[in-house]
Amino acid sequence: MAIKHYLQFADFTLAEYDYLIERTKIIKRKFKNYEPYHPLMDRTLVMVFEKNSTRTRLSFEAGMHQLGGAAIYLNTRDSQLGRGEPVEDAAQVMSRMCDIIMIRTFGQEIINRFAANSRVPVVNGLTNEHHPCQVFADVFTYIEHRGSIAGKTVAWVGDANNMLYSWLQAAEVFGFHLNVSTPAGYDINPALVSADHQRYTVFKNPSDACEGADLVTTDVWTSMGYEEENAARLKAFDGWIVDAPKMKRANKDALFMHCLPAHRGEEVSAEVMDGPQSVVWDEAENRLHVQKALLEYLVLGKI
Repeated sequence: MAIKHYLQFADFTLAEYDYLIERTKIIKRKFKNYEPYHPLMDRTLVMVFEKNSTRTRLSFEAGMHQLGGAAIYLNTRDSQLGRGEPVEDAAQVMSRMCDIIMIRTFGQEIINRFAANSRVPVVNGLTNEHHPCQVFADVFTYIEHRGSIAGKTVAWVGDANNMLYSWLQAAEVFGFHLNVSTPAGYDINPALVSADHQRYTVFKNPSDACEGADLVTTDVWTSMGYEEENAARLKAFDGWIVDAPKMKRANKDALFMHCLPAHRGEEVSAEVMDGPQSVVWDEAENRLHVQKALLEYLVLGKI
């Protein structure tokens, strides 16, 4: 089978996502029923972390073990990558010793260079520009709770970060509309948008973006790597908290999501985060299940 990578959300077609969603349902059901399922017996996942993580490491590492394989953790500080080894050389070596590689790093160009020199599939665990695994888990969570997301409205309130760019690609693939509200100075970078302009609408007022939404989602105001901007961001993002008044402007059965970790009282109120419309814990768990389906597909192809 030709090597296939998952570097951004748009790398898969709707047909592939439909297949992966069905596989995720099956794999999750097996997990809940304590049914052993080991299609990746004797296969190895290497996880390369340049950015720290809780959910990404746990979901990939536990997922690979549950599929019967092994997961090896590498931090760039503790490897030759941290001592200046070229990304291209590291890719050549690592890909001769494992079956699939997940990378969580800074610039998208790093993972693109790595994939171009890898003999095995490479998965984007997060970059500054894209976070496809998280948005796939979010889309799956919506489908699990409400059915098809096609034709629905998703409201993004907050920073124009990697999550937003993956949501924009998801809107194009799945056929839903995205309402976007970001503070001045933290707007969408057109160079990172591949979605048709008809797939999203930009709102100056974050409350207006929530009007009629089926899903309201956000992220921290200061993403990893931008900590020195925190004070300025706290000031600029004042008013962009997802609170009860904003959720009331969404549809009555609208869901709330957050990729976590969350700061209650900043980007989301405790009332919303811990309220009945919030599905953040299901969303977090589903990283495990969609990534297991993803690992299975990239290593074995369609079952």
